Amino acid sequence: MPVQQGIVGPVPPDRDPDEYDRLRRRVLWSMPAGLYVVGSRAGDRRNLMTCNFLSQVATSPKLVATGIESEAVTAGLIAEGGSFSVSILAREDRAMVRKFVKPVEDVAVGSDGVATAMQGVEVSEVADGLPVVAASTGWLSCALRHTLDLGSHILFVGEVVDVGGVATGPDDHPEVLRMEDTRMNYGG
Repeated sequence: MPVQQGIVGPVPPDRDPDEYDRLRRRVLWSMPAGLYVVGSRAGDRRNLMTCNFLSQVATSPKLVATGIESEAVTAGLIAEGGSFSVSILAREDRAMVRKFVKPVEDVAVGSDGVATAMQGVEVSEVADGLPVVAASTGWLSCALRHTLDLGSHILFVGEVVDVGGVATGPDDHPEVLRMEDTRMNYGG
């Protein structure tokens, strides 16, 4: 199918391109998606970024994949640093993700060189000095195993090398943040 000018992807015959594009976005936005904070680091540069393109993609080994915009600071830091972290947030922390929709500019570092806050949000550092949100219900530290250029985004696949967080007991099942819990939409 030919691609219409200004429209991304094919448009079925006999469909109005603009109406079809709006419908396609609404359908894609309706797919359930979590809302996470992805951490990255290369040298002394650190970043946290709100992300909804993230999923476990294999169980043996434990692999997690995240799609990051090709031009994003986080994409460069993951590629250079070779790892990324994932902070899983509680639904009640929905306002926090807005602090990480742009590259982090405010990083508080202790006398030991370890980050203690980013954008005013308390953080800790895990494997490879990756930042994670201290109040997260859980976090993952992932070593980069595969990279795939997808055009607008890069798919980073990482092997889970460490986990932790507030909710680590067998009865801890907090309601985690999902895209639908906010007024944000991305993708589609």
